[in-house]
Parts: sequence; C-alpha cells; structure tokens
Amino acid sequence: MLLQVNDLAVHFPVKAVGAPWKKPARVRAVDGVSLELRANETLGLVGESGCGKSTLARAVIRLLSPTRGQVRFQGRDIAALSEGELGDMRANIQMVFQDPSSSLNPRMSVSQLIAEPMRIARWEVARIRERIAELLALVGLDHSHLQRYAHEFSGGQKQRIVIARALALSPKLVVCDEPVSALDVSVQAQILNLLKDIQDRLGVSYLFVAHDLGVIRQVSHRVMVMYLGKIVEEAPKAEFFQRPLHPYSQALLSAIPRPRPGAASNRVVLSGDLPSPLDPPSGCRFRTRCPLAQAQCAEREPALLEFAAGHRAACHFVQAAPIVGN
Repeated sequence: MLLQVNDLAVHFPVKAVGAPWKKPARVRAVDGVSLELRANETLGLVGESGCGKSTLARAVIRLLSPTRGQVRFQGRDIAALSEGELGDMRANIQMVFQDPSSSLNPRMSVSQLIAEPMRIARWEVARIRERIAELLALVGLDHSHLQRYAHEFSGGQKQRIVIARALALSPKLVVCDEPVSALDVSVQAQILNLLKDIQDRLGVSYLFVAHDLGVIRQVSHRVMVMYLGKIVEEAPKAEFFQRPLHPYSQALLSAIPRPRPGAASNRVVLSGDLPSPLDPPSGCRFRTRCPLAQAQCAEREPALLEFAAGHRAACHFVQAAPIVGN
C-alpha cells in the first residue's frame, strides 16, 4: 500500500472575540478520516465546499499538522519524520494546487520554475537540463517557452508548467487539489487527459480533490465522499455511479446536468446549508439535511460499514445488508 491514513483529524482552535477567558472553540475541519491509496491508482475525494477536502489533502502531505491520527507513506509514519527525512520524503509526494497563477513565482522563468526542485535536491546542471527537456515533452510544452514568464501563458499552459514542476523529482504520489476548477471546460478536459496519460506512462498515484462529480468520474478508480469532516461513502467508481448508497451521495449525483434538457429527473434537493464545523450536529452529521433522518440519527453516529466489495457507507438506513464481519 502506497498511502495509509488512519483516524486523521485536523482541528483549528478559534478564540472568542472579546472573551479571552473563554475556552477556545475548535473547527473540526477533518474529524476521523481513514483511507488507503495503492500504486498507480487515483482516489477521487468529492464533497461540497467547506467539507474539509483541501484540509485533508494538506494534512496528508504534512503541510498541516494533524490533531490526531496517522499518515503512513510506503510504510513510514510521516508525522514521526525529522526535518531532513521529511525533505527527502517530499521528493516522492508533490501537490498541484487549484490556482496555477498563485503556484508560480512571477519573477522566475519557466526554466527556473521547473528546475528549482532539482536545484534544491542538488542535481548536476547537465542532468537538470536533460530532465527539463523530458518534462516539457511530457506535459506538451515547447522548448521555446523556457525563457518566458508565467504571465505570458494561458491558464491551461500555467497548469502544465505546475504539473511539470511537480513531476520534476519523479514522485510516486501527486495530491491534486481542485487542479482544473479554475479552467475553462475545454481546457479542463485537456488537463485531465494529460494527468491520465502521465499516470499510464509513469505509474504515479493521485489523490484527486474535486467538487465536480463529472471530473471525478473521468479520472478516478475509486471515489470517497466527504461531508463535514467525515467520509460518508467509499466505492469503486463504477459501483458508486451505478448504485450510490448514502443519501448525500445520491443528492450529489442527482445534481449532475442531464444530456437532454427536459428529460425526466430524480433531482434530490437538500434543504438548508452545510452546518458549521464549529458545532457539528450530534449523531449523523448529515441528519439536518437528510430526507431519511429519524430520531436515532441524532442519537448515534452511523458506522462506515461495507455493503459490497469495497463499497462502504455510513448511514442507518442503507437498503442493503452489510457484509458479515464489518
């Protein structure tokens, strides 16, 4: 197993304004998440804004320190690594952020941007030049782009530069945090196809964060649905899109636009807004918006049980029997 996350939580203290004597409240951005990611696999993490997806992604690569839990990469506990060991580990784990413009130093040329990770790793100049040429060909950029600056490129071209930079040290895992949400639809498809091609050629794994299920469907092998800091469903892609078990997943899928306007729709409309992670609902966190909610939902948090091979859901009213032993 390439990546294992066990009971990961990330809480942020928030002090009460004008009341320093009060105990700080805590934003439970991520609150007990476990996941596994295999080599040459894409795990799609989906949910609406504010559910904790990006916080989880940053905690996985230790850009944020977890409140509790464990992150193991190739069997090693990332939290237990020294600064030097963490630097070596980062060669194998890289991140692609949502906004490519914010990811690129405007004072550096494309050549400098792509070369920077290799210079930090103290590669020889000749080896850096050779690797830059390989990366340009890999992401579909021309050699004439090397001396240009980020502001001279389109959004899609900037994201190609970011991807080239992330791949410079041949990582085994790339965490993609909404990497196409800032791009036009046609450009999104190009970048998604590029990421899939890179995976086929290099065997890299992706933890892919998105709020768009259409994007998740195109790139992922497995899907995890996150709601208010918790995982509510996990399944292989085909199984998830054919038979979602959790009512939140069903609502997300029902919101995907239909190819034929006016066609019959089973749209599930959720009432209310996402509750605050400062004070999440008792029991099932989705109960305040769930059409199936009953009294027991407020009293007891549903366990994430397996109902089919690799298909887990956290709901008291799943219309299936869990697999024995789960």
